[in-house]
Amino acid sequence: MSPWPILGVLMVVGLGLVRPALGDNRKDEFWDGPCRVKVEAKRGEFKREITCKDGVGARWHGEWQQEFWDGPCRVKVEAKRDAYKEEVTCERDH
Repeated sequence: MSPWPILGVLMVVGLGLVRPALGDNRKDEFWDGPCRVKVEAKRGEFKREITCKDGVGARWHGEWQQEFWDGPCRVKVEAKRDAYKEEVTCERDH
């Protein structure tokens, strides 16, 4: 199974969380099944880290790194067997 459909879903969800968080500072940590999720958002930045012990419960497969632009936002994704990290940094014109 290709990781691209899963990555696409994670990106849509992640970017959906960025828009409302641009004006607030927020940190959250919770469990999603067997995986620990850490979310940190502040003006112009969004970070999410998902850690699954021994890869159990991971919704992604394989290891990869990806960096791309989504409009004014730079998106960095790093996936490993037991960890998924996503960082979104947006540049705003003043």
